[in-house]
Amino acid sequence: MRIWFKLMKDNHLLRDYTYEEDSDDTRTHKIFRGIDEVCREFDLGKPIWLDATIAEFKRHARARFTKDCFIEDIDFDYLEIHVIEEG
Repeated sequence: MRIWFKLMKDNHLLRDYTYEEDSDDTRTHKIFRGIDEVCREFDLGKPIWLDATIAEFKRHARARFTKDCFIEDIDFDYLEIHVIEEG
């Protein structure tokens, strides 16, 4: 599995990170580990999965975590997660 994370502000890419994992674990566990790793890499608190975020991710294998998903203030518009390869 490969997951692409992007920090965006004013329609510009600030940072990106690609997480790769080949374990036999569940898709959900892989995604949560990827979020943990990118939050360490970007020095962010973990985002909260709102109902709208979950629905978007289920439909498109992509979701945006906006300021409403973070407890602390953020200096970007959103963190996007996009599953680019499953296997």
